[in-house]
Amino acid sequence: MRALLLAAFAALFLSVAGEANAQARQDFAIVNQTGYTIDEVYVSPTSANNWGDDLMGDNSLENGMTLNVSFPVDTTACRYDIKVVYDDETPVEFRNVNLCRIARVTLFYNRGSGETRAVVE
Repeated sequence: MRALLLAAFAALFLSVAGEANAQARQDFAIVNQTGYTIDEVYVSPTSANNWGDDLMGDNSLENGMTLNVSFPVDTTACRYDIKVVYDDETPVEFRNVNLCRIARVTLFYNRGSGETRAVVE
C-alpha cells in the first residue's frame, strides 16, 4: 500500500513539474540571419484575430542579432503565429508554430527565390 501511495505521489509530482516545464518552454528566441534588418515582430496565438503589439517597439532586429521572446507563466497555448516585417515594410508570416516544442527560430532569406524561411530548434 505504501509503495502504491509513493508511486501515486511521484506520478502527481512529475505531472505538475511537466506542466510547469511546458509553460516555460513557450519562451523562444528569434535569430535574424536574413542579411536584412527586421523592424517589427509579432507573436500571437493562432486563435487570435489580430497581431497585437510589435515586440520590437522602437528597436530593430539587425542581421545576426537575437530577440528573446518570453511569455507570462500562466500562458497555456502552444500554437502561435509569428510575423516579421523588414525595414522595407515587407511582411513575412509563419503560421501554427508549436512554441511548446521550439526554443529557437532562425530566419534566413534566399535572394534567388525572394523567400524567407525559418529553421526551428
